[in-house]
Amino acid sequence: MAGNTIGQIFRLTTYGESHGAGLGGIVDGCPAGLRLDLDAVQHELDRRRPGQSELVTPRDEKDRINMLSGLFEGVTTGAPLAFHIPSQDADSSAYDHLKDTFRPSHADFTYSAKYNVRDHRGGGRASARETVSRVAAGAIARQLLQPVGVEVCAYVERVQDIAMHSPPQFYSRSNVDAHPMRCPSPETAERMAQRVEQVREVGDTVGGAIVLVARGVPAGWGEPVFDKLSSELARALWSIPAVKAMEIGSGFSGTLMLGSQHNDAFIPGEAGSSELAQTRTNQSGGIQGGLSNGQDLIVRIGFKPVATIRATQETVDSSGKAATVEGKGRHDPCVLSRAVPIVEAMALLVLADMSLRNKSSHVE
Repeated sequence: MAGNTIGQIFRLTTYGESHGAGLGGIVDGCPAGLRLDLDAVQHELDRRRPGQSELVTPRDEKDRINMLSGLFEGVTTGAPLAFHIPSQDADSSAYDHLKDTFRPSHADFTYSAKYNVRDHRGGGRASARETVSRVAAGAIARQLLQPVGVEVCAYVERVQDIAMHSPPQFYSRSNVDAHPMRCPSPETAERMAQRVEQVREVGDTVGGAIVLVARGVPAGWGEPVFDKLSSELARALWSIPAVKAMEIGSGFSGTLMLGSQHNDAFIPGEAGSSELAQTRTNQSGGIQGGLSNGQDLIVRIGFKPVATIRATQETVDSSGKAATVEGKGRHDPCVLSRAVPIVEAMALLVLADMSLRNKSSHVE
């Protein structure tokens, strides 16, 4: 299986399946001399882990990270940072009925078509449990970017048709995490949670949208032509399970505007700022010509409803005969609240890589 690595200089390779012994990864290219706060890394994993609230799957994984290499006395050595996260609460028996049948809209069928063999236990490599390795690596990237002044946040903007109506903006971790739904609007978060509970009670699932905001990104990050910042963000964020849509800045709403309405007028940079200019508006979402322009990066990501539902559905078996299937086991009725740290992690991985790549762009 190819395609398990992301990044050019700051590179992550992940391994593991949903019901295997564990998952992990190797971060290559992390500079030496970074004092790594492992408690902060663990905190990121705790935000993603299952069983953290009544809104998510009850699978009880502690997701404790074990660093295997690349650290000496808490400081990175420049060697590959290898880590392992053991799995301790897998119940594979709940998936026995999927050994020879395919869940509609799940990767069961496509994995079988590609490899002619499939780990049906919890979805195997196709499970969102694989993202635990991404969150661990993203937490390392976050610490690498802190001295540069780059901050990244994500939050749930919409669950089905229940949405915040304020423009995308940066929110503190405390505001986002104040409610288990990870929506910074308390009233909206509660209505979202009620909707998730309603669909869970009837055995169904629901999707929605997450907003990502990154601030403090200097102008000029990105690599034209094919490695634009927008392209790399798209590659990273589209790789998250259940993602079906993405917009940067004005997105599709920008297609309804005139150029005179959409253009972001330049104005002088703030006094004391290292940036030459800033923009009066941010329809571009912080990216122009594929490069960061110094303004906030604004990205909206759409997630489909989880494919596994309790209702009986039509399908076929591994021999192509008509069959029925219904979901069993422990699943999220809505992935959005747990996807927030995953979205942040993927953006952080891209930004850390772009930061290191940008050091070769010109002579200081």
